[in-house]
Amino acid sequence: MRIALIAMSGVRAHNPELTALGLSLPGFVERGKTIASLPSLGLLTLAALTDDRHDVDYYEVDDITEMDPLPECDLAAFSTFSAQVKECYALSDRFRAAGVKTVIGGLHVTTVPEEALEHCDIVVVGEGEPVWRKLLADVEAGREKRIYRPDAPFDLADSPIPRYDLLDPDRYNRLTVQTQRGCPWHCEFCASSILLSPRYKTKPVEKVSAEIDAMKEIWADPFVELSDDNSFVNKHHGRDLVAAIGEHDVQWFTETDISIADDPALLRMMSDAGCREILVGFESPNPDAVDGIETKRNWKRSRVDRYKEAVEIIQTNGIALNACFILGLDGDGPEVFDRVAKFVDETDPFDVQITVLTPFPGTPLYRRLLAEGRILTPGAWELSTLFDVNYRPANMTVEELEKGLVDLGRYIYSEEATARRRAGFKEQVAAGRDRRMREKAAS
Repeated sequence: MRIALIAMSGVRAHNPELTALGLSLPGFVERGKTIASLPSLGLLTLAALTDDRHDVDYYEVDDITEMDPLPECDLAAFSTFSAQVKECYALSDRFRAAGVKTVIGGLHVTTVPEEALEHCDIVVVGEGEPVWRKLLADVEAGREKRIYRPDAPFDLADSPIPRYDLLDPDRYNRLTVQTQRGCPWHCEFCASSILLSPRYKTKPVEKVSAEIDAMKEIWADPFVELSDDNSFVNKHHGRDLVAAIGEHDVQWFTETDISIADDPALLRMMSDAGCREILVGFESPNPDAVDGIETKRNWKRSRVDRYKEAVEIIQTNGIALNACFILGLDGDGPEVFDRVAKFVDETDPFDVQITVLTPFPGTPLYRRLLAEGRILTPGAWELSTLFDVNYRPANMTVEELEKGLVDLGRYIYSEEATARRRAGFKEQVAAGRDRRMREKAAS
């Protein structure tokens, strides 16, 4: 068979009124462009699980009109997020009209498989690795099922090296490696891999090393992004991981939680091993807003009082921080925009990311807001962009949230504010370096 692996890409606001208001948000757009330029690790992994007798092609689609004419294939396999899913459905419909069987997998269709089956022949619910080879065999034999679900969780020790060789080396400025899957915090709004893999699990570090080696066979100096939900929730595994990555002389980025500030030694180890930036979800500087956002415990609420200290600890140990805030949480009113601006001005995180609370399908947040009658347009997945508002906030109007997002973005992403934060970051790095030198001399 000839198999087309198609990743739906692109990050953009849907609401034209927000764009007309001047929604540029360069900090988030910059991060969004980075995300959009990352290849689909899931599809590249499925390609590695595909027998050599099949021909495999990899595509990324930002605008479905770009795929005209359609590539010749026997099976088109799509990976998509919620914001792009309707475009994915439209493209799948075109392939089916041309006589090509289609399969869709990923977070979105895992939560709404019956919706997806209106536009494709097969849906993969949950992790794709355990079912992919069986799916291909069934398609070849003409006995494919409509839905494939794994019988057991996938062991990341069995992960093959993704088919990085399918990528155009000149197109990508960074590449991804997954070192773990899942997160134990289970935040109400989270639409990450906990929907695919409810249990937290890690990949053996030798597997991670092999994947970086495979990258370096194609890219001499790749920038590596760990496509994890929380790379350092397991500090013991984290130390082994950092030691392994450090052997490859690469620069890298990852996401983790605020507990990383409890371990300055690990932070220094990360910096020495090439970690240049970490993204941490602060959500809100308001304790009342953070209270209760986790479905299993209230850990983040206990950390809010240490947020300012955490920024300093992370950055004085030589790692840039991307501090992320969610606007419109139930415990926040219109004052949150000034509170976030004040926090950012006082702490100088290198980067800042602001988004609006987004009820992604399948999350506890979506179910709660739907039950409360607060979803504005049920099924409007195109609004799941992190920019657009598709719910009624508890303590402000929709218009206040939309305007507050824009005004805060204009302030914190201005050239003046950005330059001030970057200068503050450099001062923190220098202060940390000087302190360590004094400590070394004293010892």
